[in-house]
Amino acid sequence: MNPTIDLPAMRHFFESGQTRGYSFRRQQLQLLKQAVSRYEKEIAAALYQDLRKSPEEAYATETGLVLAEIGVTLKNLEKWMRPQRVRTNLMNFPSSGRIYRDPLGIVLIIAPWNYPLQLLLVPLAAALAGGNGAVVKPSEFAPATAAILAKIIREIYPPHYVQVLQGSGAEVVPAVMNSFRFDHIFYTGSIPVGRTIYQQAAKELIPVTLELGGKSPAVVESDADLVSSARRIAMGKFANAGQTCVAPDYLLVHEAVYPAFLKQLKSVLFHFYGDRPQESGSYGRIINTQRFDKLAGYLPLGTIIAGGQTDRQDLFIAPTLLEDVSPDSAMMKEEIFGPLLPIYPYKTMEEGLQLIRRNPDPLAFYVFTADGARERAWIDALAFGGGCVNNTVWQFANHHFPFGGVGHSGIGAYHGKYSFETFTHAKPVLKTPVWFDPGIKYPPLQGKLKWIRRIIR
Repeated sequence: MNPTIDLPAMRHFFESGQTRGYSFRRQQLQLLKQAVSRYEKEIAAALYQDLRKSPEEAYATETGLVLAEIGVTLKNLEKWMRPQRVRTNLMNFPSSGRIYRDPLGIVLIIAPWNYPLQLLLVPLAAALAGGNGAVVKPSEFAPATAAILAKIIREIYPPHYVQVLQGSGAEVVPAVMNSFRFDHIFYTGSIPVGRTIYQQAAKELIPVTLELGGKSPAVVESDADLVSSARRIAMGKFANAGQTCVAPDYLLVHEAVYPAFLKQLKSVLFHFYGDRPQESGSYGRIINTQRFDKLAGYLPLGTIIAGGQTDRQDLFIAPTLLEDVSPDSAMMKEEIFGPLLPIYPYKTMEEGLQLIRRNPDPLAFYVFTADGARERAWIDALAFGGGCVNNTVWQFANHHFPFGGVGHSGIGAYHGKYSFETFTHAKPVLKTPVWFDPGIKYPPLQGKLKWIRRIIR
């Protein structure tokens, strides 16, 4: 564990009450927003070094989303902090009720490598807005971004308030959890690691938010607009070289439009990335050789109908479309998390549902159709974290939506007000005046059952 991590000092500072006031919280959010803006060029350079993200993609999917989330929080924080008045029931007449939002304490935020800036700073901003102290763990697999994150945080926050935990997550996270009882753990990443963190947190009854993943399907119905569907699926799938938790993992296309849609999708890939996507300034790279080898090992499991080119030294895998992938293959039993898109024709909705239900509880689901009844049928038939109709991935950027999984794809949600609620405790308080104190509530209770029945209903 980092020698600079002083968790007792963080606990002492939190218990002093200094993090609770509105002015203090607002100031910390402003410091973070200013620092992200100030280091925008360095952040873009780090993201390019780690993932070959273009400046435009870096801003659209990382820096810009962080700034927007902080902006929403600053605009609404005072209102969110205000105790919420709620109604009371007849049994408690004439009492009044309010719900207070209390800080949780010291929280641990563990970020992944695929969106290493955004997926650390958005929950951090929420934690600070909630009045908490925080230990943040950037991903060691995105070292350039981890370095700029550490620089920013250490520059603007004292170590007794926010601390950065560096090193191998497999080593330092269990160590810090064994040495200190956090008040909440917020983890974004893979299902296996999330399960391990959940198990360790359970030993101390630590509440968790787990933002995981899963195999998110996209369905193209027979009445879908093929041009816009192809563009939006390709954008959602191949942004960040497919390394996006809400990217379409596989595709079901109605057999009536299957040939026409494939033709359109291939055309879109050429339009987006040209005939040499390795030279495109709009296409990223795989994070490391371990992930590259895993993805390259999937390529023989289907028939490649577009793409398939690889360059291990450059960590490049072209946007790739595949047919004839067995549902029992490894590619269809694990989240792909890369630029490979298996495509299946289907005849009926029930046939499509059978394939989807082999991997239940996806983080996202996408359906392309012009028919409201079909849209509703698909949405009602499946459990999923969130999704789109005639679009992909952009549900993530709507702060009015809760973002999170269901079942295997996660626990809890955040974004906008939901982030504030995740990092605070709803504390209900009943206030009862003394001028009215009916005896029906007090012993002796014999003979009062008729009135008690009327009151409790």
